[in-house]
Amino acid sequence: MAPYPPPQQPAPYFAPQPPPRPGGNRGLVIALVTIAGVLALVCLAGAAGVVWYLRNDKPATSQDIAGVIDYRATHPEWLKQDHRPPDEKIEYPMKPGAGGPHHQVWQQCKGDIYSSAIDEGNAVHSLEHGAVWITYQSGVTPAEVEKLATKVRGNDYMLMSPFDGQASRISLQAWGYQLALSSVDDPRIDAFILKYRQTASMEPGVPCSTGTTSTETS
Repeated sequence: MAPYPPPQQPAPYFAPQPPPRPGGNRGLVIALVTIAGVLALVCLAGAAGVVWYLRNDKPATSQDIAGVIDYRATHPEWLKQDHRPPDEKIEYPMKPGAGGPHHQVWQQCKGDIYSSAIDEGNAVHSLEHGAVWITYQSGVTPAEVEKLATKVRGNDYMLMSPFDGQASRISLQAWGYQLALSSVDDPRIDAFILKYRQTASMEPGVPCSTGTTSTETS
């Protein structure tokens, strides 16, 4: 007797689905558009942040702090970086020197306060490393000198010394920038230090340590 064929399985039942309503994907479309808009805003904010950082991570120009002379803009030819022999007397077109040829050894600028004049060519080398050099005439009182010293003492990439050849009572130098002042209480002193210390360096990352500490009287 021939075997019976296997029983027939009932066909699967699919319930009828209602036809899609017009605009049924509107929610998905709105969500995708919203996400795309948020991502675009994030990208724009990030780009704006990068632009702000690049603009604010650079040294100021002479227009940012009143009275600053910007030799980088007016006389870039004065700011050559060649080394000169230690016994060569270098004549700078500005007094004190604020950039240009200099001696091979830099003046130590780890917040050093020199009570006697220092070699100008050594100090300019310190500016190349990013230091700010504060100088003052001999007529500045001891109390005023101490007030200036509090801005230098303990601060790397800073040095200070007397300099009788300058025209103003007080002068601040960074590489390519100079500010002449008459008062130790002038708020532009702090502004100059904040803006140019290390940022004006022509050799970023080069330290101020291990330089000479000699003065004209030592």
